[in-house]
Amino acid sequence: MRLIYCLYILKLVQQHYSISAYNMINKTFFLPYFLIFCQIVFSQNTDYNSNQLELSQYNFNEKNFWDKESVQIAFVPTLFFGASAITWHSRENVREIRNRYTPSFKNHYDDYLQYAPAAATFGLKLSGVKGRNDLKRSAISYATSIAIMAALVNGIKYTAKVERPDHSTRNSFPSGHTSMAFTNATFLHKEYGLVNPSYSIAAYGASTMTGIGRSLNNRHWVSDVLAGAGIGILSTQLAYFFIDRIYGNKGDNLSILPSYTASEKPSFLSAKIGYAFSNQNLIKEEDFNPTIQRGWEAGLEGAYFFNKSWGLGGQFSITSFSINRQSVLDEAEEDESLKELDPNFITESLGTMNFLIGPYYSLDLSKNWNLMFKGLIGYSIGAKGNIDVRFNSAILQEMDPDFNIEEDEITIKLASYKPLNTFKLTGGMSLTYNINEQIGISLYSDFHHSKPIMAYSFDEDLFDGVDAEEVKSRHQLNYFSIGLNLKAYF
Repeated sequence: MRLIYCLYILKLVQQHYSISAYNMINKTFFLPYFLIFCQIVFSQNTDYNSNQLELSQYNFNEKNFWDKESVQIAFVPTLFFGASAITWHSRENVREIRNRYTPSFKNHYDDYLQYAPAAATFGLKLSGVKGRNDLKRSAISYATSIAIMAALVNGIKYTAKVERPDHSTRNSFPSGHTSMAFTNATFLHKEYGLVNPSYSIAAYGASTMTGIGRSLNNRHWVSDVLAGAGIGILSTQLAYFFIDRIYGNKGDNLSILPSYTASEKPSFLSAKIGYAFSNQNLIKEEDFNPTIQRGWEAGLEGAYFFNKSWGLGGQFSITSFSINRQSVLDEAEEDESLKELDPNFITESLGTMNFLIGPYYSLDLSKNWNLMFKGLIGYSIGAKGNIDVRFNSAILQEMDPDFNIEEDEITIKLASYKPLNTFKLTGGMSLTYNINEQIGISLYSDFHHSKPIMAYSFDEDLFDGVDAEEVKSRHQLNYFSIGLNLKAYF
């Protein structure tokens, strides 16, 4: 009975650590301890039933929160769904950034790139590169992923009926292209991410570029793209969950896959989004002083580490500061003639596109917690913004009977502003919790400094004594940013 008990313990350990019986026997560090354990059991003089060893105290299957299968399936999709909800009411502001940097962008690369990760997966299998499952099992998992994704996307699309940003149709939410891209990326990650995380990085890089392309082509709002990414990842996760339970170990190559040893260097790629704020007004012009102090930033960041502490990296980001519309209204109320026209002000944000590079320093606080510092230098490209004033034609005609215009409203550009391109400095730190060897979540805080020349132009009919030509002045553009960073280590 005791021999059976020892063999049962051996079987539990083998199942928990996914070690073959052959490898366990050959693990010289394991076998002596197992024999000692059996000797202790056999050396007991009392009856086994009177001196039972509780199996419950050897809970080999106990998992922490992040190891639970439900968490691994739902965690990342939930982040994307949350981001989609947060950006829902700001989606027009995000599209405004697109319209100012790439108003005429049109390219169909996203129609093809969405399929690249799936094509790569089947290409690797046909070439004989072993992945998580054999070809048949992978094809079944992939077909199930596509079925789940298609049901979710189309069910929501034709229920929500959100109009596309180009006003072509009312099936914008969520993005089908992005859902397909992230379904395929997660498929490649599932099959070959265990072999080498470079496959996962390439797959999610391609799917991210697909999502960006949908926004650049003005076919989807940013909230559509984020929701599509969440649906794509969730669909593949659910497909593998169900298929694994139906097929078990049939077609499973996990026991023969070469093991990938994670690097101790904290090299990473990440996506970041955060809140930006300044303790002073970012526009300072004597005759034009709307309040601009709060905004948002989003971008990509990465670094390659030469050792555990030092690395070289950089980031690409877009920052947008919205104009406090009330401050414009307050200025307008000081002009009685303008006030009588009951103007409606339309404001565009103050935006910059930033490219930065510099050293990174990493400090491990514990097994799961990491502190990282950076000092970056780079270039900031400013985007032109306008403040337009819209008048009701009926009011204008009432004030001046000779005024005659067919449109219901007339729009006049009140002023424009643009930070000219300049060098930029950024310093910051991040506190990261590493969920596992491949994924971490960071809380970051950065300080940004630049000193651009601000160029202003005004409507000389609405601003008495102001020349319509550009007015230029240099001043500091300093602000803080704080937000979240989702990291993938490689």
